[in-house]
Amino acid sequence: MTLLSRKADYALLILSYLYGKPVGGNARSIAETFHLSRPFVANILKELCQKGFVTSHRGVKGGYSLARPANTISLAELLETVEDGFRLTACNPSQHHSGDACALTDVCTIHGPMAEVHNRLVGVLRGVTLAELFDPATPKPTAYPALPVLSGGCCGSARPLGSPA
Repeated sequence: MTLLSRKADYALLILSYLYGKPVGGNARSIAETFHLSRPFVANILKELCQKGFVTSHRGVKGGYSLARPANTISLAELLETVEDGFRLTACNPSQHHSGDACALTDVCTIHGPMAEVHNRLVGVLRGVTLAELFDPATPKPTAYPALPVLSGGCCGSARPLGSPA
């Protein structure tokens, strides 16, 4: 199971290419670099352009470039936009999927804890910029802060993940 769709994965590749080419690039060169379908790359570029991640330039030397500095775009922002709302489970909130609730939400015993895990995951993704992903020289946090253990849990005791019961 993967958490990123092919579209999100390719969007990251395309943005990384444009990050490395300040003068920009075109769909053909990007497709050739990554051995991808040019129409698929063109569609992703069009969507990235519509959603404000990329700008297009017409003319002989036209193409695409980043619309904003990569250090101002979080991984969460990109995924939430490209994936039409990032959710760990069907019952987790999303700005795009308000009517797509799980039928078991009222009786589910893990709804609350899974929502907390989802919120933590989104928090981590918000803390990662595209510049950190694309540039090995970009300073990265030495360690992520320890996340508190879910309160309660299914067995009534809170313990670190991986610790014996």
